Amino acid sequence: MPHQLHTTTLQNVARGVLGTFMVFAGTGHLTFVRQEFQAQVPDFVPLDKDTVVLQSGVVEIALGLALLLLKGKNRRRMGIGLAAFYAAVFPGNVHQYTHHISAFGLDTDAKRLARLFFQPVLMGAALYSTGALQTLRRKK
Repeated sequence: MPHQLHTTTLQNVARGVLGTFMVFAGTGHLTFVRQEFQAQVPDFVPLDKDTVVLQSGVVEIALGLALLLLKGKNRRRMGIGLAAFYAAVFPGNVHQYTHHISAFGLDTDAKRLARLFFQPVLMGAALYSTGALQTLRRKK
């Protein structure tokens, strides 16, 4: 019988906060901060920036809901998938920094640079809160 992974109260709270944040951010993509999210779409992306923002908003809502609702192996897989999503959108944060684009209150290079260091924190939170980090460690 496969090892059942149980998450701690702290992991459950972190997952709830992260999932809620993702649903809120995704909703923002579709509505009230849609234009600001366009500032993060790198120029090398071969699609219309608004299209990218709308599509990524739908993905963020789906990821957030999955984070809140999935259990067991699927929850751990979701953690790995969410960490990969955060890695995939990281070039947008770099674009905002390197092109000195103000959005989301990030109106100085220092603030934009500090944000770059937050992305690995989100990746770690996704892996930790879902139990994926424990699973990855166990496989070594």
